[in-house]
Amino acid sequence: MKHDPILQVLPDQKSKLVITSRRYDSINGIQENPSEDCHRNKEFWIILKASLPLVTTFFLQFSLTLVSIFSVGHIGKDELAAVSLAIMTFNVSVSIFNGMATCLDTLCAQAYGAKRYDLVGIYFQKCTCMILAAYIPMAFIWCFSSHLFALIVPDRKLAVLAEKFLRGMSLGAPGYIFFETGKRFLQAQGIFVAGQYCLFIAAPINLLLNYLLVWNKHFGIGLYGAPLSTSISYWLMSLLLLCYVRFIDGKKCWDGINLQEALRGWGTMFNLALNGTAMMLSEFVAFEILTLSVSRLGTASLAAQSITSSLATLLFQIPFGISVAASTRIAYHVGAGSINMAKMASRITLNLALVVGVLSFLVVFIFRANIVRIFTTDQEVVKYATVSVGILGINQLFDCSNVLLAGCLRGQGRQHIGSALNIFVYYVIAVPLALHLAFKTGLGLKGLWIGIGIGVSILAISEGYFVLFRSNWPAILQSAQKRNSLGS
Repeated sequence: MKHDPILQVLPDQKSKLVITSRRYDSINGIQENPSEDCHRNKEFWIILKASLPLVTTFFLQFSLTLVSIFSVGHIGKDELAAVSLAIMTFNVSVSIFNGMATCLDTLCAQAYGAKRYDLVGIYFQKCTCMILAAYIPMAFIWCFSSHLFALIVPDRKLAVLAEKFLRGMSLGAPGYIFFETGKRFLQAQGIFVAGQYCLFIAAPINLLLNYLLVWNKHFGIGLYGAPLSTSISYWLMSLLLLCYVRFIDGKKCWDGINLQEALRGWGTMFNLALNGTAMMLSEFVAFEILTLSVSRLGTASLAAQSITSSLATLLFQIPFGISVAASTRIAYHVGAGSINMAKMASRITLNLALVVGVLSFLVVFIFRANIVRIFTTDQEVVKYATVSVGILGINQLFDCSNVLLAGCLRGQGRQHIGSALNIFVYYVIAVPLALHLAFKTGLGLKGLWIGIGIGVSILAISEGYFVLFRSNWPAILQSAQKRNSLGS
């Protein structure tokens, strides 16, 4: 890839900086001095083309733990309950790792846009070491989690089974971490298909391993085969990604392992990682609070909530994949010093949010009854779930915008705004309102999803305000330049 940026910094009559940029990019398709419409169309296709493999990657990653539930679910109800409890805990934990890894959406892409290719590799190493440091106490908690589970479930057997499942998952967590940071190392370079290709191989192998280690009469070890299968798959994914860099593409930004640099100067990265984690974890924990509270409404409502929340997690993968592509592209333009192109990429992201939100709403709302019947034939559960899935469909109109606007903030390096808004909206407005509507006004499960939907709409509007009207682009560029200079 060849870049030839010519940056001109000219003081205008008001003594402000006007930053203009001309560049030729043979791969990204931006040519010198084309029309604005041409720029806009090419930016749209660049973001969309990058989004498709990312959405596929997230779907396939989501399937790995889902396979464990299906595989163990046929052993017995105790095993299924234990695995569900363990995977819920594991998902909360890895959402911390994912949130920390989102700092690379900002740092690596901005460094690549600024042609600081050496920093892209250093940032990858720093972030990987930082997340591995967070993994150590997390693994300790997993390995001795039965005491914590005993506070939630009275059945000691379930607590012990869940603990043993998490011990198996802890073996694969480092592989998961390497894969997450490695993906972002490549995405910053415009390589979005690597993770997808790795999962095309790993996902079928995960299915085979679950059969062999859970069910096969010669090799099967029952419940414990499921976490072992997933752990092997995580390590396989990271090794395949390493092979992609070694033999196909991605070496441009790799100058070798540098532990001296990787283990120091975590301050700026930790700040971005902490806020990125808050953005992801606040929403995830809010949904888990609602799921636990539904147990007070009865078995049918709990089953309906399980269906609706699983569908919500599945739907989330689509806008989140697009948001990663958008944040990487915006950060690239910020690093390259092009305000106009960064603004254009942000506007395109907003348009995509509206389109994806409307499409998700139409599909989920129109086919809500058919979707529910895929999960269950129990008429009482179908009745409750059809209502809650319908509300989930309406919520997609705002939730897609919420996810993609968060991507815009990450691309700008303003995760602190997104984290503050997420924590305030979910825990001051959405969750209290949802619990009030469910238990005080008697709306039940419907009230929970109405409350969370109102919160999501407020969050989307708030993030839209900061992206559209409170983006100080010269200051954003200056912050990126400062980070890149400190990285030197």
